[in-house]
Amino acid sequence: MHIAIDTAGGDFAPRNIIDGALVAARRFDFGLTLVGSRPAMEAELARHGDASRLDIRLVEAEDVVGMDEAPAEVLRRKPRSSVRQAAEVVARGEAEAFFSAGNTGATLLAAHAAFGLLPGVHRPALATAFPTLRGTAVLLDAGANVACRPQHLVQFAAMGRVYARLLLDKSEPSVGLLSIGEEATKGNELTRDAHRRLQASDLGFIGNVEARDLFTGLADVIVCDGFTGNVALKVSEGLVEMVEALLREELKRTFTTRFGYLLSSRAFRRFQRRVDYSEVGGAPLLGVAGLCIVGHGHSSAKAVRNAVVLAYRYASQRFVERVAREIASVSSGLRVVERKGAGS
Repeated sequence: MHIAIDTAGGDFAPRNIIDGALVAARRFDFGLTLVGSRPAMEAELARHGDASRLDIRLVEAEDVVGMDEAPAEVLRRKPRSSVRQAAEVVARGEAEAFFSAGNTGATLLAAHAAFGLLPGVHRPALATAFPTLRGTAVLLDAGANVACRPQHLVQFAAMGRVYARLLLDKSEPSVGLLSIGEEATKGNELTRDAHRRLQASDLGFIGNVEARDLFTGLADVIVCDGFTGNVALKVSEGLVEMVEALLREELKRTFTTRFGYLLSSRAFRRFQRRVDYSEVGGAPLLGVAGLCIVGHGHSSAKAVRNAVVLAYRYASQRFVERVAREIASVSSGLRVVERKGAGS
């Protein structure tokens, strides 16, 4: 098995990307197809004495997509970019999955172009797992689609339930719709229409979920448009960083609290692990006919390691095939829901 890695994507590429990928490859029995500038990749590999003993292939990429570039335009101008070539390596059957921490929009478009969509899927969605008071929940879409229609949110719910079954080992995950109030009449036209369609479905819909309930574990799967989901995640990341900094500052303020900090350091480290995005590393792109893991642009080597391990595990579990089977089994029901929603 090989995992394709876009080594040019991310704020700290290629060092963090290659360092993290090598740690993952050492731990598990799979190979790496590194895509990017050959001189840069060879320079980073030279820092690792055991790199020559690992199963590593290098694919030269002439172009890099910048984090600030418009995805659709730049992929047309740079058809040989590292992210596009990494996706095509998988499409050709030379690797089972690919990972990129680069420009998210470019990664999604590259995956869509290389793999196409699964039968019955209208829009792909990024599914992000995050901690709650009751365990773990899944949020989608986390940034793949800025503008959505109500029927897209219904499909996100169906795909999110598939992912939650695999991730959370729950046979009937509950679904909530992110809105500004619990009442069905709250929200904009998108959420009100999506609420009607979800309520008419058999997707385990429990109603609207307010932002304050994201982390209570009220729902196993929370659906929203990609703009809202991405903002919610970025706010959450900033809040976690602030809470950690304030806790550390307060615990070290006096001799008594410093002593308490030493005693509670193990609990503090456990808290950090529970809320640290790098513990998961990346989010799968659901709905495309190939395995794509999207990483945070600020990914550390640890985050990359965990994301690449995630790609390996999902590839081993034939994740895309399982999603395809589940989507096929509910697609007829979704069509019924959409017809009901259109007529309501």
